Amino acid sequence: MKGIYFPGFGITLGNVPESISIFGFEIRFYALIIATGFILAFLIATREAVKSGQNDEDYLDYLLYMVVPVILGARLYYVLFALDEFVEPGKGFWKTFLDMLNIRNGGLAIYGGLIAGVLVAFIFCRKRKLSLPLMGDTICMGVLVGQILGRWGNFFNREAFGSYTDSVFRMGIPLDYYRTQGSLEYLTQTGVITQKMIENAENIKGIPCITVHPTFLYEGIWNLALLLIIFFYRKHKKFDGELALIYIMGYGIGRFMVESFRTDSLMIGSFRVSQFVSILGAVTALAVMIYNYIGIRKGRTPKCHRIGDIPKEKVKES
Repeated sequence: MKGIYFPGFGITLGNVPESISIFGFEIRFYALIIATGFILAFLIATREAVKSGQNDEDYLDYLLYMVVPVILGARLYYVLFALDEFVEPGKGFWKTFLDMLNIRNGGLAIYGGLIAGVLVAFIFCRKRKLSLPLMGDTICMGVLVGQILGRWGNFFNREAFGSYTDSVFRMGIPLDYYRTQGSLEYLTQTGVITQKMIENAENIKGIPCITVHPTFLYEGIWNLALLLIIFFYRKHKKFDGELALIYIMGYGIGRFMVESFRTDSLMIGSFRVSQFVSILGAVTALAVMIYNYIGIRKGRTPKCHRIGDIPKEKVKES
């Protein structure tokens, strides 16, 4: 019942728990993975800050300021575009409000967290007189590592998967898992688990399983490729903010494609919200990049702090 299978590759994970118990208190892997993502993102950002001559303590301060807003932003974004999941006839105000705050069962939207993180960074840089584009370059690799890990949180929660597939890449999840969780009826009603999945359930190790696109893995691999591109290019960047723009454009393109497979997309009418935000971000980032490249070709010299190019001191806006 708690197995997850990749029959196309002969991979059998017989027992994949959602949580561990410490002194009788249940801690979900999703929460542990998100926390680990924050820590690794911070470590990577401070390492990049030191290498580019910045004050790494600024990034510790930024982390402390942004953790709560980022989580709230991710939750608010999800709630706003999934109100039907929380607002029900006869359900009291406090029950609705508490359900909106409860993130133990998932329900965090990465774009909401990213938007909140950018807003906090904008205010933080204004108050500290720091360069927002340079901060974006410094933290973007850490953000990608956090996102890659975060998708494995979806794996443990058996969520954020794609539509039915019988391809070699298919991921099998036992139907009994959702029955014992009491969520099968809700997930079928909302279309997350489709009738096609149920009708084409595959017996894997004698267990009826839905077989779906492992979109968590698709996005994770895309983000890993994007991380490597930024890592190897960062010493050759042409202006502050270029790495952040590459991240926004690259992630937007990847997320737009992966989102088309998913059955749990947040929607506005017939439009997938994440696809709209993805393409908007990618096009905007590309336009800003082209503008800067043209300016450089015309002889403009933008600010550009590369790894090892400047003294080990705090970099501030001039």
